[in-house]
Amino acid sequence: MADRISPKHRSWNMSRIRNKDTRPEKCLRSLLHQAGFRFRLHVSNLPGKPDLVLPRYKTVIFVHGCYWHRHSGCKNATTPSTRTDFWVAKFQGTVKRDQEVADKLINQGWRVIIVWECELKNNPDSVIQKICQQLTGIN
Repeated sequence: MADRISPKHRSWNMSRIRNKDTRPEKCLRSLLHQAGFRFRLHVSNLPGKPDLVLPRYKTVIFVHGCYWHRHSGCKNATTPSTRTDFWVAKFQGTVKRDQEVADKLINQGWRVIIVWECELKNNPDSVIQKICQQLTGIN
C-alpha cells in the first residue's frame, strides 16, 4: 500500500515529533514541582540524558511514549501495517537501548523510574503518588 501523503509532507510530520519538552513530560514536571520536588532536566553527562534527574534522591525519571518505547499491553503501542519488518526492528532497537541505558544508570547507583505516557494521561494522580512513595519511602 502506498503512503497517502507525499514524502515532503511525511518529512514535515516526522520533524514535529519532539524528543524533549513533550506534553507528558511537562505535565509530570508540573506535578512533581507541585509536590515539592526539585529536579534537573536532560542531564547530558548521564547515560540516555534522562528527562528528569532528582539528585537529592539519586533518581532519574524517563517519560516514555507508549508507541515508540513499546508499552507492553497498551493500545497505543501499535505496529504500522506497511514495512512491518522495518518498524519491528526499529522498535526492538529502542527497547534494547532503553534497557541498556537503565542498566548503566543502575550500575552507577541511580534509581530509574519509567513513567508511561498513557498512565500519565489517564491517571496523573496515581502516577505522582507512586513516584512520591518511591522517592520518600512512604507507603
